Amino acid sequence: MIAGGLLLGTFNASVLLAVFLLFCRIGACLMIIPGFGSNRIPVRIRLFVALSVSLALSPLLTPAIQAALPDEELATVAWFIGAELLTGAFIGFLGRAFIAALETLTTLVSMSIGLSNMPGLPIEGVDALPPVANLFTVTATAMVFITNQHWEILRGLVASYEAIPAGVPLTAVSSLEQFTDQLAQTFVLALRVCSPFVVYTVVVNLAVGLVNKLTPQIPVYFISMPFVIAGGLYFLYLVIAEAIMIFLDGYFTWLQIG
Repeated sequence: MIAGGLLLGTFNASVLLAVFLLFCRIGACLMIIPGFGSNRIPVRIRLFVALSVSLALSPLLTPAIQAALPDEELATVAWFIGAELLTGAFIGFLGRAFIAALETLTTLVSMSIGLSNMPGLPIEGVDALPPVANLFTVTATAMVFITNQHWEILRGLVASYEAIPAGVPLTAVSSLEQFTDQLAQTFVLALRVCSPFVVYTVVVNLAVGLVNKLTPQIPVYFISMPFVIAGGLYFLYLVIAEAIMIFLDGYFTWLQIG
């Protein structure tokens, strides 16, 4: 009877430790990745979501974690906790790169249509962005949940245990190369989204500069500003749906392929 109780206690402690290690990777990822990691979501809610996801996935993943854990010594457990936290944060930063690139290029869009001076609010991050940039980022984040692609984030976390087993540390060189490639791909994707506005600002500024040269006595820049803003808003109305779909297609491809 005593031996059975000790065996049951050891088994429960082993399972709890495996679930905690699972929570380390999932929680670190969900605290950073777009949507779940928004500052508008209270920390307690994000914590409960991460805990719920960890408990839901524990029957599937705890056997692999228990098999990878050689012993329950303090040094070994600390090593696994650090490795899992870094792995989860790395996956989250790979997803966060998409929103960072979109925020950067949509700030350029705000400048190109003359709305960069309008005060904005920090919605997705901690920095205040122009309203046009917030429109793009909030719409893209909402569409991730509307199209049920947030489930792909969880599927990717499950698949990450095959690509990066529990307790295996990230190599600095390969991780940096992967993050650099991710940044390059996301900024190219964001440039594709915002490329119509780049063409718009070049054409508009060329036209305004030409008219200003022909009539130097008239402040053409200030007179043309309302027309530039109106044209930019109409252009935004025409292309925003297609631009968001292009961005989501690239983001969904990364979620499904990794």
